[in-house]
Amino acid sequence: MHTPLPGQVVTVFRNRLRPEHEGDYRAELEVVAALAEGMPGFVETKTFTAADGERCTVVTFADAAGHRAWAEHPRHRAAQRHGVEAYYAEYSIAVGETTYASSFERGSS
Repeated sequence: MHTPLPGQVVTVFRNRLRPEHEGDYRAELEVVAALAEGMPGFVETKTFTAADGERCTVVTFADAAGHRAWAEHPRHRAAQRHGVEAYYAEYSIAVGETTYASSFERGSS
């Protein structure tokens, strides 16, 4: 589990896919995730799918400069266009800087 730190930039990307494009979306997601992982300041990315089909991807960067480089990367921009044109029935994005962070991990007994 990632221990968040103040000052990190977190993107929360929620979406619902159009069912006919799910396979293409997965391939594009792999490309964009690999791109993020290769960027300076990358910390973590995780994607979850809720029981109702909504997906949520959380991407964390150590600082605003790393996040901005990923957000503005031409391949990421192309993926965003593909999403609007084909993949998504709906989406929302929230980006923020962590001002407080806490974590807990139970140790083994």
